[in-house]
Amino acid sequence: MKSDIIHVTNGGIGVAEAVRQTEAVASFKLLSKKDSIHLILLTEEMMGMMQALTGEREADFWIEDETDSFRLHLKAETSMNAEMREKLLASSTTGENAAAKGVMGKIRDIFARILEPADSTLPRAYTAGWNYSETGELINPVFGSGDKAASGISDPLVSVWSLNRFRESAGKDSKEEWDELEKSIIANLADEIKIGIAGNTVEMIIYKKI
Repeated sequence: MKSDIIHVTNGGIGVAEAVRQTEAVASFKLLSKKDSIHLILLTEEMMGMMQALTGEREADFWIEDETDSFRLHLKAETSMNAEMREKLLASSTTGENAAAKGVMGKIRDIFARILEPADSTLPRAYTAGWNYSETGELINPVFGSGDKAASGISDPLVSVWSLNRFRESAGKDSKEEWDELEKSIIANLADEIKIGIAGNTVEMIIYKKI
């Protein structure tokens, strides 16, 4: 099932409608009170990130589900071309102050960098968990078409960032990043989050198993 598409802006247009749409989906699927609240909280976190973007931003929000798995989508157009995308996926910077703090801060920053790719590189902290060559370039930085996330649903998204890979890396290397995950509502409720590029759009997908 795919819900209605709600057009949202970082100025607040459509945000309340997106939450109501989630409530309607939860009601239609006869979710428990707890599961409904979790789905609504994830939507509110996504909308909060959207509203925190700078400039004039707009996107489409919708929900898809298969059996007991849900996907929350936020999709926006980007001016990124093929050359910019290749650079983004193949390189990173190492500046200590480049990476935003907090899980939602990182998610928002990556989304914004792809929307406005004047500097189409990612701080290395964002690609944590992927292998680097001796030259510092990412090895196999994308998941590729048909990748299955924690929800078990396949999707064609060319992924730039994954919560689960970030979680795996944080558990090994960084107490600060692990603490961020422990304190994050979205990281504790979502089974997976991906940010990626599909054609001329950037998309965030939150996966939730009920």
